Amino acid sequence: MSAEDARFMALALSLGRRGQGQCWPNPAVGCVLVREGRIVGRGRTAAGGRPHAETVALAQAGAAAHGATAYVSLEPCAHHGQTPPCAEALVAAGVARVVAPFRDSDRRVDGRGFDILRASGVAVQTGVMEAEAARDLAGFRLRVAEGRPRITLKLATSFDGRIATASGQSQWITGPQARRTVHALRARHDAVMVGAGTARADDPMLTARGMGVERQPVRVVVSRRLDLPPDSNLARSAHDVPLWLCHGPEIDTATAATWEAAGATLLPCEVRAGQLDPASVLKMLGARGLTSVLCEGGGALAASLLAHDAVDELVGFSAGLAIGAEGLPAIGALGLDALEAAPRFDLQEARPLAGDVMHRWTRA
Repeated sequence: MSAEDARFMALALSLGRRGQGQCWPNPAVGCVLVREGRIVGRGRTAAGGRPHAETVALAQAGAAAHGATAYVSLEPCAHHGQTPPCAEALVAAGVARVVAPFRDSDRRVDGRGFDILRASGVAVQTGVMEAEAARDLAGFRLRVAEGRPRITLKLATSFDGRIATASGQSQWITGPQARRTVHALRARHDAVMVGAGTARADDPMLTARGMGVERQPVRVVVSRRLDLPPDSNLARSAHDVPLWLCHGPEIDTATAATWEAAGATLLPCEVRAGQLDPASVLKMLGARGLTSVLCEGGGALAASLLAHDAVDELVGFSAGLAIGAEGLPAIGALGLDALEAAPRFDLQEARPLAGDVMHRWTRA
């Protein structure tokens, strides 16, 4: 890998990151066209997934794309959808070389994009910044491989791991900068998910505010019985911002009709051991195209996801106050008898946030 290839691939990856949370069900891809050492076109997958990054970059480059090198953060697509394949568009534009980290594991592509390029005489190089691209596209690749989105569990707690006082007061444990960082996290995820208890107690909007996003994350509420207040902020805004309700099979038709009239999408899921089965919930969300979900609690939902080994990343915001044992714990009972059975995560970063501390962990 040359220094030039690394430089321009890093730029393509940074462009792709700008589309995270905006592109599902498509991956957030970046593309940079370089000719004789000069950038002649750049683009990222647009909000909603179309147009693709290559299409945007080629349109910007025009005739200058002829003989250029295309740095793309994922194999160019090979299938006909709403637009022709990007691999064919690169060939038609006269691109001489394509550099990408790895193939697209989507069965509709899976090396076929590279095959189209090579068959037309375009040089293809892979393996450039593969590890970095794998982190950026982890959610998309996980949905392709396992049919579920990548799950980030976010918790904002006191020093002693409480998310509210005994009376339920929780606003605000952490400060303004931590809360703004949470909104940025929401903007980078396809969806924000909470349990029914959190939806009832906090009456949240679950939107990404102050981030200038084109496409708000889907709001997902996990509620077996759909025992949610029909006059909540979520209900009032369901026609404007998508609201998906994961529920069990026993809800009555009147309740279902009320929420559907409000604009919510109802997603029936399986029940196991008296609660919604996390695997069923995540498969349902993956089947509808979500690649990344930010779970913001509460404790029962967090415990359920952890117990089923469904959490890929933890993001914690810890404040310098103590609430005490009578406060509400961040994570519900896990039923662990041995420390060896506790889910483990590896620390990736820790930094201060104006009086609070943010710490991020990934699956060990």
